[in-house]
Amino acid sequence: MARAVVVTATSDQSPLMRKRCLLSAMTVAEYFRDLGKHVLLLVDSVTRFAEAHREVALASGEVASLRGYPPSTAHALMSLCERAGPGSDGPGDITAVFSVLVAGSDMEEPIADIIRGTVDGHVVLSREIAERGRYPAVDLLRSVSRSLPGAATDAENDVITEARRLLSIYDQAEMMIHAGLYVAGSDPQIDRAIRLWPGLDGFLAESAPPGGNKASF
Repeated sequence: MARAVVVTATSDQSPLMRKRCLLSAMTVAEYFRDLGKHVLLLVDSVTRFAEAHREVALASGEVASLRGYPPSTAHALMSLCERAGPGSDGPGDITAVFSVLVAGSDMEEPIADIIRGTVDGHVVLSREIAERGRYPAVDLLRSVSRSLPGAATDAENDVITEARRLLSIYDQAEMMIHAGLYVAGSDPQIDRAIRLWPGLDGFLAESAPPGGNKASF
C-alpha cells in the first residue's frame, strides 16, 4: 500500500463524480508514468464509468442508441483506454487492467464489445466454469491476447495452439459426451480431446487435483 494510490467514488455519489473518479485515476497514473515509473492501473470497473457517462450524457440531451447508451460512450471508452501504455517520451509506461461487468454473460453488449476491440487482450471469466468449482474461472476459448505470440517461443505457441484446438473440439462435442450420445472410436480427435481434457482443465486451475495437472500431447 505504500506504493499504491487509491481513487474511489462510491455508488451513492453523483454520476459526474463517479465518471471523474476514473479520469482522475488515469491522470495520477500518467503523472507517475511521466516520472519514468512502470505503473499498474487496476480499474474496477469500466462498466461503472460507462454507466456514469450515460447518466451525464442523457441528462445533457444525448439520445440513447447503443442498448440505452449514447453514441459518445464509444469515444469516451476508447479515449480512456488509449491513454494507457507508454508515454510520448521516457521509459515510463502504464499497464492498465480494465474489468468489465457483462450483463447476462453477453459478450456482444456495448461496453464489452467496445473494450474488447480497443485493448491488447481480454480474459473472459465464465459463470458456468465458476459454478463447477474451477478457479480462476477463465474461459480460455473466449479469451484472447494479441501480445502472447510475441511473448512465447515457437514451440510454446505450438503447444498453446494445440491445447486450444483440443479444448475447442471437446467444447463442441461436450453436449453429446455428457448425454451419452458419443460412441468412443467414432472420431479420433474427439477421443483424444476427451482423454486430455481433465489434464488441460486441471492445468488451468489454481490447485489441480492429484494426477490431473498434466497433459501430454
